[in-house]
Amino acid sequence: MSDVTYYQGLVKSMMFTIILVSFAPLLIIVLIAGYQYSVVYEEKVEAHLRELVLKHDQSVDSYLKEKVAEIQVFSEIMDIDALSDQTRLEALHDALVRGHGNVFVDLGLINSEGVQVAYSGPYKLQGVDYSDEGWLREVRERSVHVSDVGLGLRGVPHFTISLRLEADGREWFLRTTLDFIAFNKLVEDIRIGETGMAYIINRQAEFQTTPRRDMTGEIPLLRELIRSPSSEMAQGRASMSIRTNPANGRETIFVTSPIKNGEWLLVYQQESADAYSDLNRSRNLALVVLLLGGIAITVMAYLMSRRMARRIEHADLDKEIMNEQVIEAGKLASVGELAAGIAHEINNPVAIMVEEAGWIQDLLEEGLSKSDNEREVQRALNQIRTQGGRCKEITHKLLSFARKIDPTVKYFCLNEMVHEIVALSEQRAKYANVVIETSLADNIPPLEASPSEMQQVFLNLVNNAIDAMDPGGGNLDISSRVEGDQVLVAISDTGCGIPKANLPRIFDPFFTTKPVGKGTGLGLSIIYGIINKMGGTISVNSAVNQGTTFTLRLPAGKVDEGVACNVPGAGGAA
Repeated sequence: MSDVTYYQGLVKSMMFTIILVSFAPLLIIVLIAGYQYSVVYEEKVEAHLRELVLKHDQSVDSYLKEKVAEIQVFSEIMDIDALSDQTRLEALHDALVRGHGNVFVDLGLINSEGVQVAYSGPYKLQGVDYSDEGWLREVRERSVHVSDVGLGLRGVPHFTISLRLEADGREWFLRTTLDFIAFNKLVEDIRIGETGMAYIINRQAEFQTTPRRDMTGEIPLLRELIRSPSSEMAQGRASMSIRTNPANGRETIFVTSPIKNGEWLLVYQQESADAYSDLNRSRNLALVVLLLGGIAITVMAYLMSRRMARRIEHADLDKEIMNEQVIEAGKLASVGELAAGIAHEINNPVAIMVEEAGWIQDLLEEGLSKSDNEREVQRALNQIRTQGGRCKEITHKLLSFARKIDPTVKYFCLNEMVHEIVALSEQRAKYANVVIETSLADNIPPLEASPSEMQQVFLNLVNNAIDAMDPGGGNLDISSRVEGDQVLVAISDTGCGIPKANLPRIFDPFFTTKPVGKGTGLGLSIIYGIINKMGGTISVNSAVNQGTTFTLRLPAGKVDEGVACNVPGAGGAA
């Protein structure tokens, strides 16, 4: 994964985390508060509507009972002779009009045959025969009857109150008509919002008051609700039901309460959206605030994530530079440890060259023409050339390791590198009485890493192993093999081992058990960082006075996979 992709992913991850941490509590609070507010507000609206209906059903019932009571009072204080007298009946009606305005439209007395024998009012209804009217049968059974609203003989909406009287063994009926307009105003003024209105219907869903608008399309729903045994509208006072209004397809609240001994129903209806309009506005406002808050959080999360990612990128760059410097310092320290062995390795060929040069000088003093001096000079020159080439090879290897570390990742052969390290460490191992042996598999695939850094890894491990066995000496074994898609390299020594208490700390920076001036404590820390960076692992198994084994598990390269490196001399001893 490239650095650009990594930091883009880091920005997305931090951005998602910030949004989740910031937005989740806000969303939860809004949902909980909104739900609680909705519940409380709806309960408040419903309670208000129920209270409104309860208040007005009492008003309507009180109005009807009051009018009935007034007629009953007149029937008790006046006998049938007085009521049947046209003049006295008109006087009584005039008294009612003076006391109650136009509430009592007319007043009449009907005999047992159903014929109106006395009448006071604006219509000419004296002598009218009501014997076939349903209300007459009702009043005979109940003594008091309040009719439904109808057009009747007048042709205008009206309803009547009728009382059954008895005098001299005969039935009489006192009947008055109440003003429909005054009655209609009892519910007509009940208005809330744009759609809230009240009206009165009977059990056949016939309107007893005039609604504010045409409700023809809602009559089937009202009839269904009234006649349904499970309908809330057929139950007690201030019953509430929320249904879809077939007239407009909108959800509507119906609150009903029975009046006139259950024969009529006071109905209040209002569309839910209108009844909860304040709640809906508050909800929309909360959604807008939540949306704006979400946008602000997202923008801030994006900007903060980018800023943090840039800082992390700069910190990683500084860390990488520092790591390279530490690795470089560690490598120079390792090369320094090899200096004594390298110096001795070079000293021998230099001594031979000096000796051969002196021999040539002696031969030149004798003269090249004498005996086979010329052939001997030629042999000495060849020896000097050979030893010089040997010195060049040694210094070349040393310089190649001392060269500044190149972090470029590329493919290399592991076994070749191990042999180079072994060759470079031979002299130091020799002076420490350490025998280096290698057991390298032939099928090792190429590894993908920085060869310079891997040189540092193996050189550090080999130097540490030699240090652990110095001065008593011992054996250093380097082996490699393939396990699945990994290459295992084990570096084992028979040295002093690592105390168990120190094992968890050996990869910590600046931790060392070497004497002051003998080690920096960075070698294993550098190795751990390099192996971890290339996707491998390093483990250690050690016992005091028995030895230590470092095991590297390195991912095999995917290029030229299955093709082992050609390693001459694999498995040899140094």
